[in-house]
Amino acid sequence: MVGNTQTEMRQRILDHATRLFAVRGFNGTSVQAVAEAVGIRKPSLLYHFKSKDALRAGVLDQMLNHWKDEIPKVLAAASTGKDRFATGVGAIISFFTADPNRARLVVREMLDSPESVREMLDTHFRPWTSMIADYIRTGQEAGSIREDVDPESWIVQVVTMCIGTIAVGDVTSALVRRRGDGDRPHPSEQMKELVRIARQSLFNTRPKESQDG
Repeated sequence: MVGNTQTEMRQRILDHATRLFAVRGFNGTSVQAVAEAVGIRKPSLLYHFKSKDALRAGVLDQMLNHWKDEIPKVLAAASTGKDRFATGVGAIISFFTADPNRARLVVREMLDSPESVREMLDTHFRPWTSMIADYIRTGQEAGSIREDVDPESWIVQVVTMCIGTIAVGDVTSALVRRRGDGDRPHPSEQMKELVRIARQSLFNTRPKESQDG
């Protein structure tokens, strides 16, 4: 029971730290602020995370472990290119929409600590993005994926659009108003459109033979 309680407290700390780091940035967030958000004293927080840097590492490790453990399983289980598209993009969307502060935190970290984030992406994310790139090339050889798609650039753009839309979609929606009712597109509607764009830009809509003809 004690172990479970400690695990739950550690998770609460990580959740609140993720939110505060996303809103204020790492440099703008104190350990005291995180402790107050959790509802504990600062020494109690430092029992679980020895320093502010350790807390930041815990927040980032939590996200990295998700990708390292889950994404390869999801992609490997998919049997077709379209399955891999749906599961790969769907996994990204589900993870970040479950807590938009995750996407906001990634954007913050990219702006505040670009070198460390670049190293983190190269070390932890590139193995599965390379897997997706290989799937795209296999689809191009089979004729199901457009020949003019550059696999690596496509992946970068789709991931960037997903994270950016979830992180700031509620702000950038101020760019437009719907005709008639004047409403702004909800982030969930923006994500549906993003998926449509990504799908249409990737897969051939006609058999390769009819395109060549």
